[in-house]
Amino acid sequence: MPMIFETLVTTVAADGAVHCAPMGARYAGEEVLLMPFKPSTTLDNILAGGCAVLNLSTDVRIFAGCVTGRRDWPTLPAERIAGRRLAGALAHVELRLLRCEDDPQRPLLHLGRVHEGVHAAFPGFNRAQAAVIEGAVLVSRLRMLPADKVDAEMAYLQIAIDKTAGPAELEAWGWLTGAVTAFRAGPAGAAQAAA
Repeated sequence: MPMIFETLVTTVAADGAVHCAPMGARYAGEEVLLMPFKPSTTLDNILAGGCAVLNLSTDVRIFAGCVTGRRDWPTLPAERIAGRRLAGALAHVELRLLRCEDDPQRPLLHLGRVHEGVHAAFPGFNRAQAAVIEGAVLVSRLRMLPADKVDAEMAYLQIAIDKTAGPAELEAWGWLTGAVTAFRAGPAGAAQAAA
């Protein structure tokens, strides 16, 4: 499989509700490959509507926000599909579903590029941004990973946060560490952390 790039995927439900989710994307020529877990809103929306928008952003608050229940990010209409893109994205790619290879856990979606837009220059990532993205991946898998693995990796990522984080990265990291604490506290703690 080709290299995985961390992106933000926006989809729209039949009722017009916009859904944003961090997702690893693979590029295979002119196709974009996504493998959402079952069940997922992203998968349901793509299969029902036949399209999605891949958003490229350095605002790691969106990655952390989406995995901690903060999914309401400003969007703008897509240009050539019935979708929405993140207003703050550096670039976006409008996609149309070509085919789906079904799988009990993670179907493989083949999407074709319909339109690409560049909105701002890419300034590069700092270590804290990379740490937040890795932390968001860990938080999205809290039910699958042993607690000691999560603790060890979060402790290592904390080094980059301490050395290079700006206000946005500190806010995002706080959401992630709060989510870990809330998860371990049980349902009442998770509800409080999402509020």
